[in-house]
Order: sequence, then C-alpha cells, then structure tokens
Amino acid sequence: MKLSFACMGLLILALGCSPQPQKANAVKKITDFVNPFIGTDGPGNTYPGATTPFGMVQLSPDIGIPGWDRIAGYYYQDSIISGFSHTHLTGTGAGDLYDILVMPTNSRFSDSIPENNYKPYSKFNHEKEGASPGYYWVDLLDYGIKAEMTATNRVGVHRYTFPEDRHTQIHIDLGYSLNWDKPTDTFIEVINDSTLQGYRMSTGWARNQRLFFEMQFSKSFKSNEIILDSEGNSSKIILDYSTTEGEQIQIKTGLSSVSSKAAGKAIRVEAQGDFETIKQNAEHIWEKELQKIKITSQDTNKEIIFYTMLYQSMLAPTLYSDSNGEYKAANDANGKLKDGTDSIAKAVDYNRYDTFSLWDTFRAAHPLYTIIQPEKVPDMVKSLLAHYTETGILPIWSMQGSETNMMIGYHAVPVIVDAYFKGFDFDVQLAYKACKESAMVDDRQIDIYKEKGFIPVDEGHENWSVSKTMEYAYDDWCIAMFAKDLGKMDDYTYFLQRSENWKNLYNTKRSWLQPKDPEGDFIEPFIPKEYSPYFCESNAWHYYWFVPQDTEGLISKTGGKERFVQKLDSMFSYAPSSKDKLPLFSTGMIGQYAHGNEPSHHVAYLYNYVGQPSKAQKLISNILENQYKNEPNGHCGNEDCGQMSSWYILSSLGLYPVNPAQGVYDIGLPLFEKAEIELGNNKTFTVKKKEDSTGEFVEAVFLNGKKLDRSFISHKEIVHGGELVFVMTSDSKLADKNQTKHSETNKIY
Repeated sequence: MKLSFACMGLLILALGCSPQPQKANAVKKITDFVNPFIGTDGPGNTYPGATTPFGMVQLSPDIGIPGWDRIAGYYYQDSIISGFSHTHLTGTGAGDLYDILVMPTNSRFSDSIPENNYKPYSKFNHEKEGASPGYYWVDLLDYGIKAEMTATNRVGVHRYTFPEDRHTQIHIDLGYSLNWDKPTDTFIEVINDSTLQGYRMSTGWARNQRLFFEMQFSKSFKSNEIILDSEGNSSKIILDYSTTEGEQIQIKTGLSSVSSKAAGKAIRVEAQGDFETIKQNAEHIWEKELQKIKITSQDTNKEIIFYTMLYQSMLAPTLYSDSNGEYKAANDANGKLKDGTDSIAKAVDYNRYDTFSLWDTFRAAHPLYTIIQPEKVPDMVKSLLAHYTETGILPIWSMQGSETNMMIGYHAVPVIVDAYFKGFDFDVQLAYKACKESAMVDDRQIDIYKEKGFIPVDEGHENWSVSKTMEYAYDDWCIAMFAKDLGKMDDYTYFLQRSENWKNLYNTKRSWLQPKDPEGDFIEPFIPKEYSPYFCESNAWHYYWFVPQDTEGLISKTGGKERFVQKLDSMFSYAPSSKDKLPLFSTGMIGQYAHGNEPSHHVAYLYNYVGQPSKAQKLISNILENQYKNEPNGHCGNEDCGQMSSWYILSSLGLYPVNPAQGVYDIGLPLFEKAEIELGNNKTFTVKKKEDSTGEFVEAVFLNGKKLDRSFISHKEIVHGGELVFVMTSDSKLADKNQTKHSETNKIY
C-alpha cells in the first residue's frame, strides 16, 4: 500500500547509496545470504532492525526525522540516528508505531538539531553498521558507543558497549513520535534500580493503540530523572551511569498490549540468558525458517535477493497476543468493548496476529503462507475471525488491535476462503458468517454497491469508484464459492450475481472499465492513463485486468483473444510520456505496468489465458531480473508487508496465483536451476530446470514424470509432494504450442 504523504521538512544528511558487500561463495548458513538493508533506500520503506519471524518486536534504528522516506523510521541516505524504538511497519506507506525510543549518550557529544525535535542523536556511517536476521549493530560515532539489537517474539534486547565516562546516560523516551504517530498517555515507574515499567498509549494511522512494557537493565543505574510532558504525564526517563572502557549494559524490553506484568512475564519466558545467547537463538529460528526453500544457483547476488525476499515475506503479520493468549481486543473504547465487556480478549490454543495489510497481501503473501507456513495459517485465519467477533466485521487493514479502514475491498474474505478450500482447520460456520456479514454492511459505499450493482463517482477525495466495484466483485465471487461448497445455494446465486458487477462499468464502445455518475452514465472526458480519484492508487490501465474470477469473461468483453493480446501488448509497451504526472506509487514501470504497486502483479501471467505463455515468461524474467536488486534501493516500490517479496518468491519458483483463492498457481518460468520446498511430514516439492535444456522459454513441464497439457498446477499437487521439471527452449513458438490449457475461472481446484 502506498499512501500520498506530504513531506514534513526533511533534513537529508546524505551518504552514498553503495550496495552491501556481496557474500563470498564459501557461505554456509542461509542467514548469511540475507541483506536486511534491501529496501531501506528508495521507495521500499523497509527497516534493517532485529525481529523474529512474524514477531511482535521490531527493534530498529530511528533517524528521528519525519517524512515519506522515513516511514519505517530509517532511511539509508541519512547519517544520524536518534535512537532505537521497538515497533515498526515493514514496507508500508503508513507513518505509525515507533514505540519506546532508547538512546545511549555520554559527555563526548551534546549537540542538538531542530529537525529531530532536539533529541539526542549521533552520526553513523554504513561501514560501521551491519544487520542479519535477528541482529542489528551500529557504532554511534559521536559517543564512541557500539549499539547492538536482537529480539525474541515479544522482547527486544539491547547491548551497548561504552567507553570510559562518568556521565553515561540511557534515555528512554515515550514521548517520541514520528509522522502520524502521537502519544496520548504515557507512564513510567521505577520499580527498582534496574527495572522500569510503564505504558505508551498512542494514536495515529491506527487509533487507540496500547502498549505496556517492562525494561530490565543488566547494571543498576546510579540515579534517574523523570521528565513530564505538558499534561503532567511521565514521558521520558534519563538513567545515569558511570562506565569503564568496554563495559557493556544489556536492556531487555518485554512488550504487551495487556499489562506491564505480562510484559515482564515475556522476559522471564522468552529472554533468559545473555545477549549472545538470545542473538544465537534468533539466528537459529531464522535459519530454520529460511531452510524451508533451498535453492541451487551459481549467482550469489540472486541467492541474496531470494533469501532476503523470503526473510521479508515473514516480517508481517505480527504476533499480538501474550504467551497466555491475552491481548487488547480490537476497537475498544475507554477500556471497554462496544457491548460494555472488558477489552482484554484471549486467544485460546492459537496465537493472535495483527498487522494485516490485506489489500496487498491477499494476492501472493497469504497463498505463499499456505505452502511454507501451514502451521501459522490457521492462527492467522482465527485472528481475522477474532477481529470479526470483536467488531462485527472482518478487518480491512488492521494493526495493534485497531482498524485503520485504509484501502478497499473486504480482502480477508479470499484469505479465509483460500484457507478453507486448502483444508486448514478453523471454525467454518463462523468463518462463513464473517465473510457474508462483512460483504453486507452499509459503510464504505457497500450499500450503494448492493443497490446499483456498481459504485458511482462522488465528491470524495478517494472515491475510487471503479476499483471498489472491481474488488468487491472479486470478493463476492469468493463468498459464492464458499456458499456453494457449504450447500447455501441461495447465497451462492446472490453472490455469484454480485461477482459480475464489474460488467456494469464496462464501456463496450471504448473497451474500458470506466466510472459512472449516479445516474449510470459514463464519465467523460475519460483518459485511461490518467491517475484520477476513480481508481485506487492506479489508473484504468492497471485495473482493466482485475477480473481474476472471470478472465474468460474479460477476454470476451475485450473482443476475443486476439484483441485481448493486443491490449496486453499495449499495457507493456505504452510508456508514459515525459509530460505525464506520475504519482508516488507509480514505480517499476514497464509501459503502463507498475510493478511497484499491487494491482499490476498478476497481469503478465494473463498471457497464459490467450495461448501466448512465452510473452508471460519474457516479462516475468524481466521483472525478476530488473525490479529486485541486492542494494538498499533494491525494491521498485513499497515492500508492503510481504507482498512484493512474496511475488518474487513464487515467481522465481515458476508459479503465481492469478486468482488467489482458486487453489491453483499459474506456471511462469523458474529462475533457479533447482528449488526444494520443505512441506513438512517428510514431504518435499522440487522445482527444477531439466539439466540438458537451455533457453529463456518453457517448452514443456513435467509433474512427477508426466507431461502437463496445462499452464497451471494445483495447490493439492504441490503439497502432495513431488517434482516439477521445466524443459527450456529458445523457441517462443514451441513454448506457446505446448502450454495452451489454462485454469477455468468460476472453479475451485
């Protein structure tokens, strides 16, 4: 998701954007192939700090200066650090979180600047900085302090190595805020000379956030000073130390949305031992996760990109419940739910997750999780259903137990429906009820959509009328398939009819999906390449292709396969002119195709549906090779909580779900000589190129020794285990001849 963001007065303390050093061929651990700095420059908006897979803690450096480039707190081109906060969003356009800033200082440096609100800071450079999964370190040059970070699921762990100084201090700042984030209530209590407790309540993109903490220090502080904000809340504490040369102080910060007591329990349960022990455990956890896909390649750069994308695919959703299952329920007000009950909910026999960037991640990230995270998929679905139980509607874009209501669609639906048909275990009747009721509410213009069969243009800044109609129609198809399988035939008929609402905006005369006014007349003048309020972060070129539930119907509307191919060809060749005004999110351009934003992600694969898979393969290769780099500016757009990276993972395996809830993956072409996917239960699915075949196109595909006569493979075939062999060729005509049968829409496999 990319949001328009007015830059708020930037201080660019720039350094060169040189890529990280390439790894040597002798690397043995997969974690050594991960470069967490990919995406920290340019539009990626990722963070380099320490976290665990899908963990609650994201302990990462903060530049301390607001702005679009620093949405994740860090920007590779900057040269100062103002501290290390414990929560961050990965690759979004949303300026929120940054909870509990910690900054060590001493008497060597005391300058201040207005750009970071006069907070302590230090210069740093990338030659004295590094990161790997579960670990981040940097030298704070002005103080001569080395800062190191690691994490468990619910605990952030710091280690600071100090020079000799009688005036060493550690600042803990709850009043620190950035971009949209704002504290509403803060509290710090000194429990003893090595323990603090407190909370930070805040609002921002997600309202009513509640974070409790306990901090344990390995060395007792000599004294402390609590600083109050303008409303009398204790918003900052400065701890005083005297340190010797090379002395280390460790800080363990437990987090909870329930209580400081629960945060302290997280430390006792998860963070026993010293920094090095916890760091090694985090690395071990990451190594185990990254080993779920083992690739064979002679190109180290590609290996680094692949495993970094696999790493970034596991940074969200994030853990939200405590070890006993408790968490702050969604959308509570004044400590109570809307029905007056207590706001503390409990996840029984599952982990509650949040940070669901569903407009992005329903497309590829969640389908990827059904392959490599099967143990977590039921928990994610149950988390979506918990949100429904607590609020009466499935989440749209939720985080920290709060609904942001950002972006469009009701895309928890395809995630749930996909998981249902793939056989994951959860309360099916509750899930169906949640899907249906979320599609029948009267807000977000769904009432108008139900009445008219489309959403007309209005005066809203983000009307997004065409995009909403298209995405609601897709989600309705998912509900129809769910209803049919459960024998709810009246619902099936109703939602299947709604899934055809995209046709109500099809202008046959112009062959475009075009906005209408409330009277049902097409809006004119209409220029498809313009970025207008009618389309969500896109234009008519991008959204023309979003009918994954009825690709055949779209082909027919377009005028048949030949005309469809012509239009697809134009999509990838009609480049913007120098006079066109491209918005912030229009990046990774190939003609009108924008890989930097999600609506385009499936489009190249549509050539499979018109008998020209060679064109899909050429484009997929182009995107894999040119839109992802092993450098800080390595993402062509926002990484978006795992979606951009998941596209890469699946596409490099030669697979992609054009319809994310259909249970099939369209065949592209594999990037690597061989990839082995560990499925659990001693099952493996291997994707490889035939050893004696070369070329940039796919001549034939064999599943377990049998030649496929189709351009897709089902999820059931993958999780059964086996081998998918691609025979390569340099002859595009041969590729088109042998892969002609595509998946049938309106069918679950």
